[in-house]
Amino acid sequence: MAGENPRAVRKESLRQQVVRNIRNQIDAGVLRHGQALRSTRELAEEWGVSVFTINEAMQDLVKDGVVVAKSRSGRIVHAPDQAEHHEMRTATPHVLLIGGYAGSGKTELGRILARETGWPMLDKDTLTRPVVEAALELLGSSPNDRESESYLAKVRPREYEALVNAMTENVQCGNSAIVTAPFIKEFKDTAWLNRIAASCADLNATVTVVWVHCDADTMNTYIRHRGAARDMSKLEDWSAYLNVIDVDFRPPVQHEVINNSASGAPLQAQARDLIYRITQPT
Repeated sequence: MAGENPRAVRKESLRQQVVRNIRNQIDAGVLRHGQALRSTRELAEEWGVSVFTINEAMQDLVKDGVVVAKSRSGRIVHAPDQAEHHEMRTATPHVLLIGGYAGSGKTELGRILARETGWPMLDKDTLTRPVVEAALELLGSSPNDRESESYLAKVRPREYEALVNAMTENVQCGNSAIVTAPFIKEFKDTAWLNRIAASCADLNATVTVVWVHCDADTMNTYIRHRGAARDMSKLEDWSAYLNVIDVDFRPPVQHEVINNSASGAPLQAQARDLIYRITQPT
């Protein structure tokens, strides 16, 4: 399948993990051009690594030209290309369904793709989280619950229904769409994937299924860094969490794989390659 990568993952140092994640945040526009990075000590605490590791990572980022070290201002993000506006129009709409486990980098990939194409990005959490949290509280559950039967049976299906409806509305307007969500259950369901493809085909749109692969250590680093309350149960017993997921999972239909592990190319380079593959006439 296009974009498939070897499943053997090269061990990535903490320094490399920090470099790649900060680089992804810059490429995704999370860290903006001219923005001052936090102090070395604050970054070390944020990423759960030593001050020495942060200094090494910063040296790499400065060498790559995406961070500038200034004596008084500290370290500044250098990404002047962020000001450029890209607008890619295609003869027919394209829908990118981007899935992956927590901490795999799917949202960063979606943001990079949106910046490269100008296509709207529809992220499940951004669209639905406030309503989901309110619904869970009304059901007597924690707003951070993502494991209970109440959430799985009553709330989760509506989350994905809202996400698909937002995607469909964009396609009906002739727009392409970048849709990001875990899609764990959905990407295992060939019938669901075929229904989405068929409904988009009826609207003259093409669907591309994208799976973001990431090794367990890197996912753990990113999840710890973002510090989301909904992830606490995973971090409290990481080994148990790994036992219930399949890091080597691949969707059972034609798909693209983005490798956000140490063995993968920079996320922005993979995003640009993906855009080229899906928009070139066959």
